[in-house]
Amino acid sequence: MELRPIKTDADLQNALKRLEEIFDAPIGSSESDEADVLGLLIDEYEKKHYPIETPDPIEAIKIRMEEMQLKQVDLVAEIGGKSRVSEILRKKRKLTLEMIRNLTRKLNLSPELLISDYQLLR
Repeated sequence: MELRPIKTDADLQNALKRLEEIFDAPIGSSESDEADVLGLLIDEYEKKHYPIETPDPIEAIKIRMEEMQLKQVDLVAEIGGKSRVSEILRKKRKLTLEMIRNLTRKLNLSPELLISDYQLLR
């Protein structure tokens, strides 16, 4: 088990290849320990070099709707009317505090995500 910091994309590829080889190692074995440490090293490198941005509130709502197999009409009670839902999802109107509270409950999204600022489309 030769572990080194991941400093380049080539190092990352080698680490991913090794992790794939030992991924199913029995728990408690030296290869299992190596997989745990490799996973941490890979995660840190990817966070630093390939950060994933948090989606804006409307994109987060759309993603969750897809995950929950919801349609726009399913959000009428939380947002208020079919046309209002459409305006929100097309970024023609901002979410209100009441909408955020309702959507937090319905979609199980964090309020912090939904209160993030986003640009309206004109």
